[in-house]
Amino acid sequence: MQNRYNSSQAQALISAVPEQPAALALRVYTSRLIGAEPGLVLHGGGNTSAKARVTTLLGEEMEVLFIKGSGWDLATIEPAGFPALDLGYLRKLRRLEALTDEEMVNQFRTHLRSAAAPDPSIETLVHAFLPHAFIDHTHADAIVTLTNLVDGEALLREALGPEIGILPFIMPGFPLAKEVARLYESRVSMDCIILMHHGIFTFADDAESAYAKMIDYVTRAENFIAEAVGKKPRPAARSAAKPDPAVLLPMLRGALALPDPTGQPRTMLLAVRHDADILAALDREDAEPLFTTGVLTPDHVIRTKNYPLFLDLQGTQGHEDIQARIGLRLTAYRERYDRYVTAQATAQRVTPTRLDPMPRVILVPGLGLVTAGATAKDAGIAADIASHTLRAKIQGAALGPYRELDEASIFAMEYWRLEQAKLGRTRPQSLSGKVALVTGGGGAMALGIGRQLLAAGARLFLSDIDPVRLGRVTGRLAGEFGPGRVDGLVMDVTDLDSVTGGLNRLVLTCGGLDILVPNAGVAHVARLEDLDAAAFVRVMAVNCTGTFTMIKAAVPIFRRQGTGGHIIINSSKNVFAPSPAFGAYSASKAAAHQLGKIAALELAEIGVRVNMINADAVFGDEAVDSGLWAVVGPDRMRARHLDPAGLKDYYRQRNLLKTEVLADHVGHAVVFFASNQTPTTGATLPVDGGIPEAFPR
Repeated sequence: MQNRYNSSQAQALISAVPEQPAALALRVYTSRLIGAEPGLVLHGGGNTSAKARVTTLLGEEMEVLFIKGSGWDLATIEPAGFPALDLGYLRKLRRLEALTDEEMVNQFRTHLRSAAAPDPSIETLVHAFLPHAFIDHTHADAIVTLTNLVDGEALLREALGPEIGILPFIMPGFPLAKEVARLYESRVSMDCIILMHHGIFTFADDAESAYAKMIDYVTRAENFIAEAVGKKPRPAARSAAKPDPAVLLPMLRGALALPDPTGQPRTMLLAVRHDADILAALDREDAEPLFTTGVLTPDHVIRTKNYPLFLDLQGTQGHEDIQARIGLRLTAYRERYDRYVTAQATAQRVTPTRLDPMPRVILVPGLGLVTAGATAKDAGIAADIASHTLRAKIQGAALGPYRELDEASIFAMEYWRLEQAKLGRTRPQSLSGKVALVTGGGGAMALGIGRQLLAAGARLFLSDIDPVRLGRVTGRLAGEFGPGRVDGLVMDVTDLDSVTGGLNRLVLTCGGLDILVPNAGVAHVARLEDLDAAAFVRVMAVNCTGTFTMIKAAVPIFRRQGTGGHIIINSSKNVFAPSPAFGAYSASKAAAHQLGKIAALELAEIGVRVNMINADAVFGDEAVDSGLWAVVGPDRMRARHLDPAGLKDYYRQRNLLKTEVLADHVGHAVVFFASNQTPTTGATLPVDGGIPEAFPR
């Protein structure tokens, strides 16, 4: 591992904010260096601190501890991510014989210098009780690899040297802080303490030295492991089944869904990692016993559960056989998890609110590593941790047998209130865990629909045949909602092979589909006697055939999931109130509308609801225009002698409510149907401000 400390960069951070303590600037700098190394920390793991003297409001000097705040990631941490606490007071807490977690947190909150500061790390007292100015703590892969081996302590001393301190696993909090301080004071020459099954602390009185010691000790461990791996012969491989992800992932996703309090399936999003190293690892003959051991560090248990599910599909024949194998393995996993919780709750005399028993990591030989999460971010975090865990267990196997942490400690961490707080307790949004696809993704209507689906918590895909227009809309939505929430699929809705390929890419990204919004549409202005036959066929192909191909390709996904779903067709006011010189558009939309009614009749048996939205006069904006109005607008303006603003006002005055209809209004209607707010299928909902001749009848 490379030491990336640069004195010029460090000094620049100090100079950038001269009014803040230099120690805080240096703490931010080396924390980011640590956070940038996935081999040291993953997704908010680890913590760092600095001690400094500050002047209070009364002009008095106070010694404070700057400690990483909960929810901050070391890779991107800012000074605000280091709440400052009264260090003198924290040190006095060591006099106590015991301190409950609740009171410990209370003492942290009541001795912060700012009431608005984030909650300090639960390991704050470790940093307070050690005397050093800078303390770095990570869950470095190479270190935890060694701590999880049967002869771990001896291997650690051989790899890192005899001067390190080593402690057995102790739950974070007051007892750990006292033990770390006691161990250090028994030999004050040590500059590194290893916690078995947990990680490493390095410390010094300057930021550069504390960081350098971290890099040095981890590099020693990496080199030690690499030497052992180089001497170990490669294990035998076997020929694994090659499951089709388009078939397996929706089945798996559906099987993982448990009912929510209303009885609706609580779906999760999947992430798949299938690089060559992962596939080779899962093809090992010893893959199942090697990889179904417990987590590297109990901090991972809230993200991945303690054990993965190993799903070997060798010998399965056909879809029903695969589904049965999934069901059997998941049932066994759930029963094991329930026995573990019952046994530990009884032994520890607690009555926990049980977490769901489903695995978060599924290892599928021939396919790869599959993870599940309430959000795409959660699934991605689990995948990152699981990928590192596979590699660490392979490397560790070159040195000796794996020794997982006892289940009592795992349970204590998994059901620890302070650890659960890392995940947050916000109420799930109405479409959390749902995957939505909106076609015609390069236009104004898709922008509004997509915005409301994202606001309701969905994972969004937009498709369009035009990559430039599609990129403009996905980029705008990503700017509003952040990365990782929206993706674009370039595909042609008139081509079933293109549609199937696009849906396969979607499934490989998130595992399945819950909400389909056929929205792609084109228009052509011509009276019937002047209507070119080729133009008529083109409009029918996009507006009608495009709706058909999307439904046809999506139904197998809905069936494999077995969790219901929604198809919400963006029809048009023209279905009931057509316009002259607009026959191709009106006929194609009416045909698509009728297809929706047929789909409602046919798909109710698998719980898929199909509804239609009849919108009218939805304009775009300067950045994202409406393809429909680009065709229709000029003719309508010429006929009525209006400019663009006048045309919008004309349509606003035409409806009963005298209101402008926006794409976001259509989006609200989509969310209404998609969030199961009413048991409705085959319905038509106008979003037009009130057009009497277009009232559904």
